[in-house]
Amino acid sequence: MTSLLFASYGSYYGYSGSYWYLLLVIPAFILSLAAQAAVKKVYAKMSEVYSKSGHSGASAAGAVLQYYGITNVRIEKVSGKLTDHYDPRSNVIRLSEGVYGSTSIAAIGIACHEAGHAAQHAQGYLPIRIRNSILPVCKVGSYIGIPLAVLGYFLSWEPLILAGLMLYSFIMLFQLATLPVELDASRRALQVITETGLLPGENEYKGAKKVLKCAAMTYVAALAVSIANLLRFIIMFTGRRRR
Repeated sequence: MTSLLFASYGSYYGYSGSYWYLLLVIPAFILSLAAQAAVKKVYAKMSEVYSKSGHSGASAAGAVLQYYGITNVRIEKVSGKLTDHYDPRSNVIRLSEGVYGSTSIAAIGIACHEAGHAAQHAQGYLPIRIRNSILPVCKVGSYIGIPLAVLGYFLSWEPLILAGLMLYSFIMLFQLATLPVELDASRRALQVITETGLLPGENEYKGAKKVLKCAAMTYVAALAVSIANLLRFIIMFTGRRRR
């Protein structure tokens, strides 16, 4: 609804909102779709390749916790596909049905990645603390940022437009802070895999690395989409002020 309003205002002022939508958002959206398709494809392929170690996703996650000396985190199974996550509020690693009991390379890689997040919280990893501090403002900005900017436009009050855009920018900042967190969790996972022999053989390690690399690209794409959206709104408002 908001995008339609912007497009109509842009046309009225001789400023094509749809042009900037095509130029900025569509390529980022295509990148996002491509990243999601890639991770699903690689996950499906590596889910059919089983490790010689005999480790399941759950036992692999446990090995990562043991490596970091973490004893207060539980590992549970949850329903769904690719619903794996670490919940710092309850100290639980939740692994999907296709990961928890599976001995596939994909399952072990994903489980170790989620355990890597548990290690980040246990060690007070700075980027994850920054991301968590941004989250409350990000939630507010996602709901009221652009509506405030629209209201400021109708009232011809530039400070309100600026406030709305600044609130909305926290979505991009959150995605920016998320990227190093995800990359570090994968780095930790691969480090433990290498040092403990969770995935024996070079091919098994490469398979897990490929799964995690494709998953990381989805976060890169999410960042690209948030940057494109923010720039589009900034350019549209700037264009209207100049006219």
